Amino acid sequence: MKIEIDKVKKKQLDLSESELATHYPALVAMEKAGECVFTAPVNAQVAAIWEYDHVRAAGKVESAVRLTCSRCLTEYDFPISTEFTIFYTESKGEDLDEEVELSDEELISATYSGDEIDMDPEIAEQVMLEVPYKPLCSETCRGLCPECGADLNAGECGCDRGEINLKMAALKKIKIEK
Repeated sequence: MKIEIDKVKKKQLDLSESELATHYPALVAMEKAGECVFTAPVNAQVAAIWEYDHVRAAGKVESAVRLTCSRCLTEYDFPISTEFTIFYTESKGEDLDEEVELSDEELISATYSGDEIDMDPEIAEQVMLEVPYKPLCSETCRGLCPECGADLNAGECGCDRGEINLKMAALKKIKIEK
């Protein structure tokens, strides 16, 4: 999706596109890493308007992914829907070598050069931000039994798990001499 600067200076542009996840290299990398599988195209709607010395692009991105629960290893579908606003200012060609603190407005800002803005990296970024880092099929997912590997969401397996805190299990082996 591209915003043409000359057109947006004259009037608001309403853009819409639907692309497969394979159109975005960052999303292809997510699939190759095994993080998720995209089950729907990435749909983006953007309204771009010229304000003072910058372009304000506000829009919505939707898609769907298949994830694997990090507790019980069950696959489930997860809808993605997010709204965003990005302010684009023309690049001055200055490179900063030092660390600087960014304001809230600078965190949602980007630069452009030339006569058009390519929105594809930002659209992919919005999708990536919505994919959970540690996916769960439900908040109440009980996971797998550490003894036999049974899915505890389907019911108890009968193993004696003894309610041992695995973080402290190594301490049971320590012998202190007096």
